[in-house]
Formats: sequence, structure tokens, C-alpha cells
Amino acid sequence: MQFADSCPVITQQTIQQIVSRIDIVEIVGSFVKLKKRGANYLGLCPFHNEKTPSFTVTPSKEIYKCFGCGAGGDAIRFLMEHEKYSYVEALRWLAQKYNVEIEETEVSAEAKQQQLLADSLYIINGFAREYFSHTLLETEEGQNVGLSYFEERGFTRETVQKFQLGYCSNERDAFARTALEKGYNLEYLQKTGLVTIRNEQPADNYRGRVIFPIHNQSGKVLGFGARILVKNDRAPKYINSPENEIYVKSKVLYGTYFARHAIDKLNECLLVEGYTDVISLHQAGVENVVASSGTSLTTDQLRLIKRYTNNLTILYDGDSAGVKAALRGLDMAVEEGLNVKLVLLPDKEDPDSYVQKIGANAFRQFIADNRQDFVLFKLQISMQEMGNDSTRKSQLVNEIAETISKIDKVEDFTRQQDYIRQCSQLLKIDEQGLVMLVNKFIRERLHKREQQLAKNAPPPDAEPLSEEAIAAMEAAEGNVEVIFQTDEKQEKELVKILLRFGDMVFSEEDNSTVADYVFHLPYDFESLADSEVVRKILREYKSRYDEGSLPDRKWFLYHADPEISKQTALILEDKEADLSTNWKERFEIDTVYGDNAYLRDTISTTNYLILRKIKKLILENQQEMEKADTFELQMKCIEVHRHLKQLEMELTQGIGTVIFR
Repeated sequence: MQFADSCPVITQQTIQQIVSRIDIVEIVGSFVKLKKRGANYLGLCPFHNEKTPSFTVTPSKEIYKCFGCGAGGDAIRFLMEHEKYSYVEALRWLAQKYNVEIEETEVSAEAKQQQLLADSLYIINGFAREYFSHTLLETEEGQNVGLSYFEERGFTRETVQKFQLGYCSNERDAFARTALEKGYNLEYLQKTGLVTIRNEQPADNYRGRVIFPIHNQSGKVLGFGARILVKNDRAPKYINSPENEIYVKSKVLYGTYFARHAIDKLNECLLVEGYTDVISLHQAGVENVVASSGTSLTTDQLRLIKRYTNNLTILYDGDSAGVKAALRGLDMAVEEGLNVKLVLLPDKEDPDSYVQKIGANAFRQFIADNRQDFVLFKLQISMQEMGNDSTRKSQLVNEIAETISKIDKVEDFTRQQDYIRQCSQLLKIDEQGLVMLVNKFIRERLHKREQQLAKNAPPPDAEPLSEEAIAAMEAAEGNVEVIFQTDEKQEKELVKILLRFGDMVFSEEDNSTVADYVFHLPYDFESLADSEVVRKILREYKSRYDEGSLPDRKWFLYHADPEISKQTALILEDKEADLSTNWKERFEIDTVYGDNAYLRDTISTTNYLILRKIKKLILENQQEMEKADTFELQMKCIEVHRHLKQLEMELTQGIGTVIFR
């Protein structure tokens, strides 16, 4: 949904109602065949190809986990990952399934009106889709004209029904009359583009055309594409729905709804130009394909692809127009972190004609054999045009450096360096010089963003450079050494203890709880944690604790922040013995595992985190001692060292008691 998801907010009361009715076995079982195995359920993982089941659903914990690919989470996370729903879309799906009436926070009258309008447009489009499909398959004109066209294109009846293709009769106002008779609003019918006003009377906008419904990711019809069947120089070959509250062309890719699972499983998206290319490839069994409908790629479309995969392969006609079209949007795709490949089809062939000519298996093999890296392809094409022109070469070096500079995410650092190495070799220029030029463009972009922020202007669509990416950039020039180090195991163990035992009695003397003990220690565990997700959970838990209530595990398991929800599920899924088994070796601390040992587990975990902090302070103090250049400073460092070592000893020896007051 283009608009509705970003408008009213579903109330917490409604979310709790939905969550309380969730049966994860029922939800997952709607998409995966599950078999009961003891207390759990087992099936083939829907997120990767496997022959031996490693996908487990645990009803008692309300989570799923694949021990093959690592996927895991709760029922909402499953819908978001499997169906590619947003958090709100998943909640709405569950609310509809369990007949929960959705209450939303108060919004302006204008926002409510827009929401109602969006819902109305979806309803009208749904009615129109059924009407056009019926006209195609059940009327004489539809069969003789529309269905004949699709059959000539090689589409089977099954394919026509799968893509919900249709036909609008050549009668002036057949659809408009039917829609108005059923009470649909004329203004809204015009807004969808289905009906227009001619000679002051409603008329069908798509008459005499075959209809291609355009779906969103959840299968609702956003709009239509309509192709004329008779040659008419005064009429465009295709008409598309006008943009409105639910249909924004730059945010839509045709066929996403039908391709989403195949893209996810194959970890690759094929991009073509037209509706019939998508349909023909699907019919042949190549289902991981979507279409840009002949327009240049937009940032929103690229981000839509990235919801499913980081690997994009663009299929284009092999003529010069196809090559030029392939180069448009390249920098945006690179900037979004997509691994972009290009396949040029033989001359006078498009995906539709070529797959029908050679068959699906040969088509897949052709793609595998002819993939070209997009950046290197652009460079090679430009070098051919450049010839021996030194001025053009200088311009090309700058263009390529600017393109490479947009690969600025830390996880793509190695890929960026590979491009620099390969491009410098092809251009026969100094590699270090290209590194410096790439970093120059990065710094210029940073400077522009800083200027925009200073003027209180919104930043550009591109994500800002992360600190890690900047550090990696400097490392490439030999200025710094980049080291990433984290220790999250025991931090997550503290979260697990709070979620499972936070409200249980810690001391019968004062009737204090585990949460009381944790939050009354003179240490801020949120600040001690390295993990950002752990810090978020602890911050929110502590905030609600201070307000006098304790959130249970479901509060975080079904959290609106998908990362918190996902990590909570993974933390709760961990086995009881996940308290680090090497504590005894590293810190001389004995540990006890399991629900019946939660008191010892609580003390062990908090002591470990405090001990880790103390050991860091000892190391820092030793470094200060080495730098001390006066006797007084040396003595001060020695005194601090004694104090820290005493704390360390008390922690390791006094695990069963409360050390700090």
C-alpha cells in the first residue's frame, strides 16, 4: 500500500489483541507444510532450498528458526520476511485473519479522508479487475478479440488467469455504466483512470484494449496498463493509470507480487522492460522477473528490489538503444548497494521472443554465460567511444571515480577496492591516484550534506556515509587501521534473563525482583553494552521499569522495530546453556544453567559484564602507567590498579553474593 501504511498508527491495544490471538503454527503452516516432532514442528525452510528439513517452529516460545540458513523470528517477522510485508501490512493481515477490528491513533480529518480515499480506490480497482477478466473470458467479443491476442502471444489460459489479464469491450461506456449502477463514485472512477468524461458523459478510457492489472506486493491492484489492439496513429499503444493516492509509477515494478518468492529463493532479480516479457518468462518457468514498464529506474524501485535481494540482473535488447537504456540509473543502483549485472540479448530479440525461441533452460544458461558487471561494462563501452582522445579519457576517469565513490557502505568496501583495481588496470592509470580521486568525491558529497544540514535542508535520498565507511575510506589511503571487535553473547544473556525472569523474586527479605537487582546495581548496563539492539532493548525495558511496569517478552517479540523483534526471537531461541561455557577458564567463575538457577545466572551475567568493564579499565590504566612521567602520577596509577584488581577478585570469588552496594 503506497499511502495507507504511512498514515494512521495502529494503537497498542489493537496490537496486543492481535498478538494475543496469534498461533504461530497456524500462521507458518499456511505457507509451509509442517510435521509435529515432539513439542515442536518441522518443515522445509521457505527461505532457502533444502532437501532435509531444518526449519523448526516452537509453539511454546512462539518463534521459528532455520538451522540451515539462520532465519528466525516470530509470526509477524515470518510474514514480513516471507510475504515481504511491512510491519503494518503484517498486522493488518493478522487482524483480518483473526477478525480483530483495527483501532488507530487519532489523526487529522484530512488524513482520515485520504485513508478512506485510498481504500475506495483499491475497492474500485478490485471490481474493475474482476469485470475485465469476466469480459475477456466469458463474452464473445472478449474471447474473439482479447483472448485471441493473448493466445497469439503464446499465453495459456492458466497464465491469463494467474496474471488476472482482462479486456475492455469496444463499447463506449459499458464499464462506466456498470460501475455507476453498482454505486461507485464517478469522481473516484475518474481518479483511477478507468472512466473519463467525453462530451459531458462518462466513457470507458480503456475500451477496445487488453488489460494488465498492476499489483502491489500483497496482491492488491494499484492500477492498470491497457494495450490497444488495432492500429491507430492517433492513440498511444499503451495507456497506464494516472498517478493517485495508491499508484505512484516510480515506486512500482510490474510483476513483483508474482515474483517475490522466486527472487527471494534464487537471490536474484531479473529486470525487463514490458508486461509481456514478465508474463512470457513466468510461463516458461523463469519466475524471478519484474518489469520497469519501459521507464528509467528510480531510487524507490531499486529499494523495492533490495527488499528481496542485493543481486540485480538487467536484460536488455542488444541494439544501441538498449545499451543506452541499460546505462541509465547505474549510479543509483550502485549507490543503493546492489550488485548489478547486465545481459544483452541478441539483435532483434526481446526476453519474450527469445525465451519462446530457445526455451527456459537455454534462456537461463544464456543469462549465466553472458552476465557482465555493470560498472566494468559501462567503462568498456565508454572506452570504445573515447578512442585516443586524452580529454575524453580524463572525463571518463572522473565519471568512473564518481560512480565507484557511491559504493560507500562498509560491507561493500572490498567490492569498492576491487573496482578501483580493475578500472585502474583497464584505464592504465595509477591505482593509488584513483583511490585518492574516489575519496575526493566521497569528501565532496559529505561536505554537501553538511551544508544541507547546516541550512536545515532535508538530506538527499542516498543514505549518509557511516562512520565505518569513512574509516574504511581512510584506511584505503593507508591513514588508519580499521578494527571491528564486539562481544555480544553475555549482553544478550542479560536481555534473556530480564525477559524470562525479570518479575521473579530475587530476595525474599525485601521481596525484590530480578529487575530490581539488575537496575539497582551502580552500573548502567545499557552503556556497558556494545550491541546497539541490546542497548535499545535495555533502554526501553528500563524506561517501563521506572514507570512501574515490566514489559513481558511479547512486548519485544512483537515490537514495531523489526530489528528488535528479530533479535528478541533469536535471543529467546538460544539454548539454556548459552551462558558462555568458557567463563570458568577466562574469569574463574562457576556457572549454573537453567530455569531453576536463574538467581545464579543473573549474578553471573551481571558480574561478567561488570568484570569485562573492569578489565578494560585495568588495561587503560596500565597504558596510562606506561606514559606516566612523574612519580605522583605513577603512584596514582598503582593505587587505581590495586583498587581495580580488588574489585576483580571480589567479583570472581563472591559470585553468590551481592558485591556492590
